[in-house]
Amino acid sequence: MFARSGIVRSAVQSTRAMARAASTTAAAGAGKKASWVKDALGLAGVVTAGVGFYYATESGAGAVYASDALHPPSYPWDHTGWTDTYDHASIRRGHQVFKEVCATCHSLDRLAYRNLVGVAYTEEEAKALAAEIEVEDGPNDEGEMFMRPGKLSDYFPRPYANEEIARKANNGALPPDLSLIVKARHDGANYVFALLTGYPEDPPAGVELRDGLHYNPYFPGGAIGMAKALEDGLVEFEDGTPGTASQAAKDVTMFLAWVAEPELEERRLAGLTALVFLGLVGAGTFYMKRLTWAVVKSAQVVRTVARK
Repeated sequence: MFARSGIVRSAVQSTRAMARAASTTAAAGAGKKASWVKDALGLAGVVTAGVGFYYATESGAGAVYASDALHPPSYPWDHTGWTDTYDHASIRRGHQVFKEVCATCHSLDRLAYRNLVGVAYTEEEAKALAAEIEVEDGPNDEGEMFMRPGKLSDYFPRPYANEEIARKANNGALPPDLSLIVKARHDGANYVFALLTGYPEDPPAGVELRDGLHYNPYFPGGAIGMAKALEDGLVEFEDGTPGTASQAAKDVTMFLAWVAEPELEERRLAGLTALVFLGLVGAGTFYMKRLTWAVVKSAQVVRTVARK
């Protein structure tokens, strides 16, 4: 009797110990779950704050642009698709527009004449274009600087010697360098084209402009120091393309898009080549994996139990 009561007492004590252990484990699990929830909420808060800070700083110009200027339409450019390339005939015409119109005020500090070879001109044509400018070089044997004709390694000349002269010639406004203008502005090529073609005959009623400023709804604030630069018939293209203002704007925008990203075609070709190569390697790897593991996965294990 006493033996049975001892066994029962031991079983009850074991059950109570297991219950306490289970409750302790459950409490620890609940604590871990609460801690995990706190960590997740903290991480979500940090990510939300980071995204908000990004849009408040990096996209701040875009916010001002969207609220303070007319959004440009989206145009079907030849180079925007994943497998698309530049229109090189348009690049050549765009260089002509830049040379005859834009170069009087704007610079292209990042572009050399050698960059035009194979893109818009032959080597001989690019050399002839470079020879049209004079570049200060030296010193010579007598220690003096001298002027020489340009060559392929020379960069495009600046229209003004320094910033002060540029501002004085443009009523205090500084014409920006156009080397990266397409990448530096929101909506890129669409913005540049819309800006060049977006000058109305007269500003809207109630809009007052200071002297030397011009109205353009696509420019933040609506008042821009650059006057309308392109007119129908202003440029006569050597290939016979009609020299309308919209055609000139389209071609010079294409030229500036190429200047801002000249490696685009090579990068896309390299990317497509890499995708094809990785696809072939992946297919071969998958086949070898199936072939190698086929013996193991198709093997059967037979267990024979000997009968007594």
